[in-house]
Amino acid sequence: MNAQPNPGMQVTTFENPMGIDGFEFVEFAAPAGRAPELHALFKRMGFSAVLKHKTRAITVYRQNGVNLLVNEDPDSFAADFAAKHGPSACGFAIRFSRPVADVEAAVLANGGEAVTHKPDSRALEVPVVKGIGDCMLYLVPRAGDAYAADYAPIPGADPNPKGYGLTFIDHLTHNLHFGNMQQWSDYYEKLFNFREIRYFDIKGAKTGLVSKAMTAPDGIVRIPLNESNDPKSQINEYLDAYHGEGIQHIACFTDDIYATVEAMRAAGVEFLDTPDTYFEVVDLRIPNHGEDVPRLARNKILIDADQETKKRLLLQIFTQNAIGPIFFEIIQRKGNEGFGEGNFQALFESIERDQIKRGVL
Repeated sequence: MNAQPNPGMQVTTFENPMGIDGFEFVEFAAPAGRAPELHALFKRMGFSAVLKHKTRAITVYRQNGVNLLVNEDPDSFAADFAAKHGPSACGFAIRFSRPVADVEAAVLANGGEAVTHKPDSRALEVPVVKGIGDCMLYLVPRAGDAYAADYAPIPGADPNPKGYGLTFIDHLTHNLHFGNMQQWSDYYEKLFNFREIRYFDIKGAKTGLVSKAMTAPDGIVRIPLNESNDPKSQINEYLDAYHGEGIQHIACFTDDIYATVEAMRAAGVEFLDTPDTYFEVVDLRIPNHGEDVPRLARNKILIDADQETKKRLLLQIFTQNAIGPIFFEIIQRKGNEGFGEGNFQALFESIERDQIKRGVL
């Protein structure tokens, strides 16, 4: 099941020698006995189980073009990964229009690292190379049904469920040890011709982070890279909890963030809170934005705009940590290719205003 961004979404594309064509799936694992937590989470988020592996304990959850795999196979790479990291994202897949055997050969020639774990331990029998934190980066063919050989439809399941309106994976953010950002940006650039499209340095009251957003030539596969030199930063807290580098969050696109978030809240998904003071200055930050501010405030949805015109909007919200230290982002783009950079500073300032009101500052 493949889904493309809506026609109104603006993306920047460039030379695409590998034929990259979107994310296909993210694979998750959990220590023995904890996989039910993953199944329950994905159902709360509006996903439906649509496929089961024919011989192994792997389930494909789907919502339009977003595929999430739960791998419970005890004799697998996923099980070994979960033993080290706890509940985790043990792999992700990128689609290619070129034959994946050719892609694999080119990737390895460009410096990609092969995965040495036994081949039959992967969730899909396609080429793989090492991804962030030694997870599996699957190279999946765009043409045909990549799941057909190894997976069977679940009886009675809708093969293309609409769920709560998530349509495709917008980006996967990586958390890195301090000093490794250049290594990983070079890795994606050499392997797939990724390019840096954003760089920002966020400073809060006590900690901060640096983020470099890399994007693939198709303009859809985006991988922001985060690092921090502060041992108490949120990045290093993740690294400690996860026992290494990895996927920090999975951002999923929706055409109607209000309806998606309201449905998820009703199902029990927990989101990060946002101070009321944030919404008091939305009209000052972004004049004539046209959004329903009371509804934004009720749902704690953040809004950002490009600095040049203030017309290209982005709406976003983050779940609380959902899989170990990993969380999800729900995002709607209205012509904005960024990552909500403006919200970092706005949130910081709104929290300070709240502190002033309460007499803390």
